[in-house]
Amino acid sequence: MMLREPDPAFTSSARAQANFLLAVRVATWALIVLWLTFGATVLLSYAPLEWGLKPRQAVGLIGVVSAPFLHASFGHLLANTVPLWVGLVAMLFLYPNSALRALPFMWLGSGGLTWLLGREATHVGASGLVYAILTYVFVAGLLRRDLRSIGVCLMLAFFYGYMVWGVFPSQPSMSWEMHLFGLLSGLVLALWYRHWDLAPLKVYDWELEAEAGENDDEDDDESAPSSDRSDPFR
Repeated sequence: MMLREPDPAFTSSARAQANFLLAVRVATWALIVLWLTFGATVLLSYAPLEWGLKPRQAVGLIGVVSAPFLHASFGHLLANTVPLWVGLVAMLFLYPNSALRALPFMWLGSGGLTWLLGREATHVGASGLVYAILTYVFVAGLLRRDLRSIGVCLMLAFFYGYMVWGVFPSQPSMSWEMHLFGLLSGLVLALWYRHWDLAPLKVYDWELEAEAGENDDEDDDESAPSSDRSDPFR
């Protein structure tokens, strides 16, 4: 697999730095909303499971939208906080145009498929979205094969590779269905948007020389005289 280096003029530009800071702000505000929602449920002594996702129940359809905002405990919320923040920053920074289109499908995809195919239980938490985002960033990097994207892939594999075990039904209290359908949603969307947000690559001098040589050869071929065989009147 050949890796290419992104154009340094692009990666170190003021625009790229501004995009990174914007991604950090958006991801941070998303986490603030999650924490405020959890704090409100605690202060109001409200059971978040009442608004959770309940498969194949009309009342549980609201959970397709509300489940990522709800967490059963502080530990549950804490477990989702860091990977969600890291994944959102990486996705919004590296793939800003496709992220705006993919995120709604990730949200509805992980929840909607769980509502259709999940087991009879109440599902809450942002983990389905976490799996979708991390999978998207990982697969998108492999498909684009530039050093910056591959570097993020390796970082995610190192810190969160263990999460792949969460798609298996190992713990009854864990919504492995949301994990699985989130992963599948992220995979499909990464393939769908694989031609979006391609970073401009660094062009080396030898590539410019080779391209110039090819152009010269083409010009020579066009201006070369015809051979005796191709000209019967010679």
